[in-house]
Amino acid sequence: MLDHSDEDATLVRSQLGRPPRGRWAVARRCHLGIAMVIESHPRLDDGSPFPTLFWLTCPLLVKRASKLEAAGFMRELTARLAADFSLHERVGAGVARYTARRDALEAIAPSTPAGGGPDRIKCLHAHLAHELADPPNAVGGITLAATGWPDCVAPCVASPE
Repeated sequence: MLDHSDEDATLVRSQLGRPPRGRWAVARRCHLGIAMVIESHPRLDDGSPFPTLFWLTCPLLVKRASKLEAAGFMRELTARLAADFSLHERVGAGVARYTARRDALEAIAPSTPAGGGPDRIKCLHAHLAHELADPPNAVGGITLAATGWPDCVAPCVASPE
């Protein structure tokens, strides 16, 4: 069952700048105890499908992944997929694990994760969230190596009093 505390709801809302959609739970916390990734139910409250299982909430990693995307890193990784059979196979295995975990909550279409794969990378944030919440994700691991681990010394958001 996907559930979260009121405190987590307040913190994630602060990280995202809006309330998260649908039912969700914290899937990974940073060393300071703050959500880095949430796991979302594949169907929203209104019944519409929501295929993004893992959502990156860490503001620092969101910013770093966005910079990589803007610099063309997804295009580079997509080219690597075509040239590197081993990487293609690992991405395919990650897609299968992601889809199986999402379908265990509720099977929905489309069956391909929001981040894309195994032939095209569409969202580094989604792959990075998957790597942090339920490793391994080959593209998420490459992305994490490129972004670096967030070694914050203070929480990115304030705990509710």
